[in-house]
Amino acid sequence: MTRYLKLFGRFDLSGPEGKGVAASAKLSALLAFLVTTGKPVARDQLTSLLWGSHFEEQARQNFRQALARLRKALGPDVILADDQSVQLAPGAIASDLAEFQSLMKSSAAEDLRRAATLIDGDLMAGIDLREEAWEEWLSSERRRCGNLACDVLERLGRMELVGGRPGEALRLAEDCIRRDIFREDAHRLAIGAFAALGRKSEAIKHYQHLAERLKQELGTAPEPATTTAYENARQHKGVADEPQLTTPSRRPSIAVLPFANLSTDPEQDYFTDGMVDEIITALSRLHWLFVVARNSSFAYKGRNIDVKQIGRELGVRYVLDGSVRRAGNRLRIAGQLVDATTGNAIWADRFEGDMADVFELQDMVTSQVVGAIAPKLEQAEIERSRRKPTESLDAYDYFLRGQAEVHKWTIDGNHAAMAYFYKAAELDSQFATAFGMAARCYSQAKAQGWLRDPVAATAEVQRLGRIVAELGPDDPIALSAAGMAIAYVVGDLDAGYAMIERSVALSPNFAQAWFFSGWVKAWMGEADVSISHITRALQLSPHDPAISNMRRGIAFAYFIAGRYPEAISAAEIVSPLQQNAIFGLSTSAASAALLGRQAEAERMVQALLKVDPALLVRDLRQRFPMKRDEDFARWEEGLRRAGLPE
Repeated sequence: MTRYLKLFGRFDLSGPEGKGVAASAKLSALLAFLVTTGKPVARDQLTSLLWGSHFEEQARQNFRQALARLRKALGPDVILADDQSVQLAPGAIASDLAEFQSLMKSSAAEDLRRAATLIDGDLMAGIDLREEAWEEWLSSERRRCGNLACDVLERLGRMELVGGRPGEALRLAEDCIRRDIFREDAHRLAIGAFAALGRKSEAIKHYQHLAERLKQELGTAPEPATTTAYENARQHKGVADEPQLTTPSRRPSIAVLPFANLSTDPEQDYFTDGMVDEIITALSRLHWLFVVARNSSFAYKGRNIDVKQIGRELGVRYVLDGSVRRAGNRLRIAGQLVDATTGNAIWADRFEGDMADVFELQDMVTSQVVGAIAPKLEQAEIERSRRKPTESLDAYDYFLRGQAEVHKWTIDGNHAAMAYFYKAAELDSQFATAFGMAARCYSQAKAQGWLRDPVAATAEVQRLGRIVAELGPDDPIALSAAGMAIAYVVGDLDAGYAMIERSVALSPNFAQAWFFSGWVKAWMGEADVSISHITRALQLSPHDPAISNMRRGIAFAYFIAGRYPEAISAAEIVSPLQQNAIFGLSTSAASAALLGRQAEAERMVQALLKVDPALLVRDLRQRFPMKRDEDFARWEEGLRRAGLPE
């Protein structure tokens, strides 16, 4: 009788012998890893995996003892080992995981139903070793299996729906959604199932609830395919085939997902996120590589989604994820590069060192990833992507803290970010990026109405801009941030745009630089260029939390072009987040008034005054730095007609 190992849910080994295995967490883990891997595993790998926290000699002794106990429990013919590696005898132990992975490849509904019955719990629930390497591997494996489970549930659910069993389809869709709340193909299945059951109102409510949750938590809208499913439900149409979401770029393309923070202190998230920012920045400087912007890849933080789905949604060939563990002065970075078209890992490695080696470790990850994607590239190309931002690790730590705060878009976050960036600049007077990001804080503060002394702010932004121009002529982050502040806070559009243009040339994958460029071009009266540049930013960062800000930029460009209906439409396709809300409301109010839609214009002005009660027509020139008098005259006239106080 073949032994059968149950890995989903509580670990259980059935069949002859092996009764003592489940009594020991380490023996259970060792057997589970060998079964899951299904191939020879190096002894050193197993030792590090299960006893990595022990001294080397003690770890080896523990491994030898565990291997002997496992042999005794299972029989000498089950465990095949030599001086280098260990493996299970082929066919000695079957498992629900292996059965599931075999069944999920089938196109037969009966096979998928059997597969769905197997996934009745978390993978290896209850095996808690408190070993770093084990935690990393198990977390990754659970994520992978969770994604596969959702794939099976959604595929089976669609078969059940087409086969006239909408109730079963709805159950499967809800099971998938419980596993991954943002899995939109499962939401589409639920909407279709509700409609097929004649529960149209529930289909509509389901879509509306999803749309609201996406806005509130991710700052984005449902995928076009989800909206189509909703429209089909409203119009009693059948379930449409799932469309391809995004066509991958012809050139090499990659999304770098947020790395897991494996430190004992959850407050170290800012450091882990900052490490990923640096890797994205380094990759973005490679002109031959399409790199999805940080804000879009970070929309997947904390979500359990199959890399193939991420590849489809973001239109990329490769996905990089990993983990960072910081313990005192020691640092460990683990990375894995996955081909998103197949789901196969094509590179994985781990790098360790002291905090003093942090930039070297980042460079190692970047170089290894680049080498895996395009091994024939000149090394000089890789070398040009490297940028050591500061010699001071304390300055770097303050900078990362500032980065975490500025993305919050709150007045407290803005003040904290500014303080952190200034502290970083104080510790390293050559740290151009810190000076540039301090300037960005002033842009954010002006847009949100938080500036207490505009005259002093203008003088300070001019000073910061001069410093960036001197220290960071090859720093795209510093240049774009300082350039936007020069254009918006100071009002020098030409000088600000020159800095942003330099940033784009240095880093053509930098969505923020394209976005800033688009806003400045709109203020300069070049509407078509503005729309083109912001559209480019949207392509690079389709799930950006600041997508509302991008839409408002496009709306303003439409106003400049005199295309008022499009301006109103674009301004309305935004989330309720308050990033630059004043721009969107002003655009809608002025456009509606110039179209003669007075009631709508007045409603927009009332909403505008709730955001900024002190806003007056005579203040507009300072708030909106338009270069052409005719553009400002139309803007001013529109808002005056809409009822904005003089």
